[in-house]
Amino acid sequence: MYYIQEDIDKYLKEKIFGIISETADSLGAETYVIGGYVRDIFLRRHSKDIDIVTVGSGIGLAEAVAAKIGRNAKLSVFKNFGTAQIRWGNTEVEFVGARRESYERGSRKPIVEDGTLEDDQNRRDFTINALALCLNSARYGELVDPFGGLADLENLRIVTPLDPDITFSDDPLRMLRAVRFASQLGFFIDPDTFDAIERNRHRLEIISEERIVDELNKIILSPKPSVGFSLLDRSGLLEIILPELCALKGVETKEGIGHKDNFAHTLMVIDKLSRVSDKLWLRWSALLHDIGKPVTKRFDNRLGWTFHNHNFIGEKMIPAIFRRLKMPQDERMKYVQKMVSLHMRPINLVDEEVTDSAVRRLLFDAGDDIDDLMNLCEADITSKNPDKVRNLLENFRKVREKLVDIEEKDRIRNFHPPVTGEEIMSMYNLPPSPPVGVLKEAIKNAILDGVIPNEHDAAIEFLKQKAASIGLKISSPG
Repeated sequence: MYYIQEDIDKYLKEKIFGIISETADSLGAETYVIGGYVRDIFLRRHSKDIDIVTVGSGIGLAEAVAAKIGRNAKLSVFKNFGTAQIRWGNTEVEFVGARRESYERGSRKPIVEDGTLEDDQNRRDFTINALALCLNSARYGELVDPFGGLADLENLRIVTPLDPDITFSDDPLRMLRAVRFASQLGFFIDPDTFDAIERNRHRLEIISEERIVDELNKIILSPKPSVGFSLLDRSGLLEIILPELCALKGVETKEGIGHKDNFAHTLMVIDKLSRVSDKLWLRWSALLHDIGKPVTKRFDNRLGWTFHNHNFIGEKMIPAIFRRLKMPQDERMKYVQKMVSLHMRPINLVDEEVTDSAVRRLLFDAGDDIDDLMNLCEADITSKNPDKVRNLLENFRKVREKLVDIEEKDRIRNFHPPVTGEEIMSMYNLPPSPPVGVLKEAIKNAILDGVIPNEHDAAIEFLKQKAASIGLKISSPG
């Protein structure tokens, strides 16, 4: 890879590196900046994570650096891990002593011993993350690249420094990291390295769900998530993590009629959505939007292949997936459920006449997430027929215009019926009971159907008529 020393010098002019260099020299400690920060210098990417490795005590060096900076440095020491962290303004630096590691079969927690820089580079996951720059004044900015990581950067290659079977068996999370870097950086995984991922995929069982999801989230947020999910699928990792996605694969033909491969379709959808939104949970919604299709797939002699109610089945499947992966069970999960449940509604609107009533109900159900829903639904158009795509997008444009018009006129988004249950109970001297709910629902539907405006006085008049029709009379005062 072509680079000039000035590129390195530009990054190492930051004040923190000068302080670390002076401190390391005063302690006689061989010290390097290593890993992702160095990799990103050559990729010309901004990196906020600075990792420092020293031959000796990482904690001791961090304490001395913090003392040199003064009161503005926030030092955190993690003695159990032999590491320390300094936060100084917007700068965050991790310190660790050079070490060698060995692993027991059933754990990714290493047995750690003091080591040399070479030992420390040997334990790194990939050659591109084993690059180191010396910070001692006599060799300041000198690159140490024992595994040809710079050449691998130039060739867009992800490869392990040592035997990949040992690398992945020792720490199986590295298999997901390989896929994540390929997806984030647009690199390819070296064939021998990829074969080792396939061989060691079942070692993933010793990794916590939280660590797995952390890598999945980074893949989902990458510029082209389909790269990562295709690699997960080909390596066999996806079947272990998200078998519901694997179930979408394949095309079945009956009486000469086939359906599209819903796994390939899903990857197209999340890629299209990624061009317009970087919202993590919206991208999760795209990933899971069709997971109900395998269990709802039917062949109808008249209609061909159908997937009736797959959106509602998919909505019900999501809590179990989130529990299994130890993902949040809060509003984030409910948001994904809502997106999956509603993703067929806009397309159904454009297949019919776009009525004000249908648009009001969509606005009411989607609330503040209506724009996200429309983005998801537009990404869901993956037909190979350009005329069909053009017509659908034009109809979606009309739906969007209608949404804006009705929202401005009727204020439906997140609206609450203008007459409360307490007001109904007071007017008709009712206790909390089914008739109160019936009347509230009738008012809501009247507003959504455009029978009455979203106003208190109009709702009261409608309430009086509806209550009279079921035999209720307004209670006398006093």
